[in-house]
Amino acid sequence: MWLCAAAPLAAQGLGDGVGTAARTGVVFDGYYFGSSYAFDHVVEWTVPVGLSHRLGPSLTVDLSSGYAHAAAATTSGTLELSGPTDTDVRLSWAAVSGRLIVSVAGTLPTGKRAVDTSAVPLLSALATEVLNFATPSFGTGGGVTGGFATAFKLGERWAVGVGGSYRWYARYTPVAGGGDLEPGGEGRVRLGAEGRVGGRAYFRGAAVYATSGADTLGTGSRSASGPRFLVYSGLSLPAGRSSLSLYAYDRYRLRPHGYDSTVVQVPRGNVLVLGVRLERPLSPVLSLAPNVEFRHELAGPATGSLALLGWLVRSGVDVRCRASAAWTVLVQGQAAFGRVADNGSSVPLVGPRAVVLLEWAR
Repeated sequence: MWLCAAAPLAAQGLGDGVGTAARTGVVFDGYYFGSSYAFDHVVEWTVPVGLSHRLGPSLTVDLSSGYAHAAAATTSGTLELSGPTDTDVRLSWAAVSGRLIVSVAGTLPTGKRAVDTSAVPLLSALATEVLNFATPSFGTGGGVTGGFATAFKLGERWAVGVGGSYRWYARYTPVAGGGDLEPGGEGRVRLGAEGRVGGRAYFRGAAVYATSGADTLGTGSRSASGPRFLVYSGLSLPAGRSSLSLYAYDRYRLRPHGYDSTVVQVPRGNVLVLGVRLERPLSPVLSLAPNVEFRHELAGPATGSLALLGWLVRSGVDVRCRASAAWTVLVQGQAAFGRVADNGSSVPLVGPRAVVLLEWAR
């Protein structure tokens, strides 16, 4: 579950001293569908790479990239796509005694900026939010994001924070032989709060409003997506020697406003995620965390009701082992089941996920 509020709410800085952390590993996602579906199965392997380095007590730089391979079996043959993904470089500065975080991020177009027409159905499957693939896109034309976040205490037990960002996207050619795409810029505003509830429980919540300009193709045609509202909440509770976490994520996409009939409108949509996780330490270096998550996605035209695109339930267990003072190993195994829409009806799906990550920090 990727949290929407990236900036910390607590009124604290990056910490004193200089530190470095790195992460890599392998992530496998696979889904196998009922016999009447367009895909027999879709699988993806991802090798993520991340690096974070503190240049001082108030300045840090983060880099993330990876390599992915995806394949799908259809009635007309096998579709495959592989290559490096885009590279994100972020510079964060904790100003005003750590109470204001200013960040600038650049996306370098190291991934695929143009794919063959035959690979478009595979990319559509990877981008389906209810499936939640680790790498939903292999690349864009890059872009630049600037943002800020600030927080302050509210009483003795609570903190509130606010942040905002704007992202500019570069022009690129998404499909080989097709026209250029100039994505519209995107602005986001975030408001969050966190604090203790009832003495022992801890609550975190955030609300996000995002809006973007219309995308323009080289042929002159345009498409637009409506404003998005996102709400996230999480509650952590002590359970003996364990810690129980409950979370909910709900994002609603409205219809675009202010565009005429010549602009293609992205359908309205809603994505709901509910999850629970129980983390239990087995020893000072080993912890176990069984978890279960429910995902649900709806979509529909500008007016009328939303239709079900799919739902799934995913359960599994995480095992985290601190192998040494610098190295940590995370192993995750999960299995999902659910259904996806198919021409007015639905078909079943099952999907394994396996993750092995190595983390190093000093």
